[in-house]
Amino acid sequence: MPGMVGLWGSTQPMELPLSQYRARPPALATLILDDAAVRITQWDFEPGADTGVHTHGLDYVVVPMTDCQFLIEDAEGSRRVDIAKGAAYRREAGTEHNVVNAGDQPMSFIEIEYK
Repeated sequence: MPGMVGLWGSTQPMELPLSQYRARPPALATLILDDAAVRITQWDFEPGADTGVHTHGLDYVVVPMTDCQFLIEDAEGSRRVDIAKGAAYRREAGTEHNVVNAGDQPMSFIEIEYK
């Protein structure tokens, strides 16, 4: 059974308490596979949920499992990006951003990181 990816790679659910420092609910990351070649994670977002600002240490591919209405927050500002279910894309290591579900429906994607 897949584990849950926590803040530092633990197998506990990634659920951060809401506080004055975090206004959005957290996205839920479920580790599907982590071996010598890849790390595969499913990300599930309720409307308004976010990943928190993070930097990708590996090249990666994203495969949307639902239509996704992203709000991407990065050093360049904020922008809306709509990606259709199944429309895979890739990014390089070093990408730093926060990903927010800007839609009014839950969204989900699979992230495949290459080691």
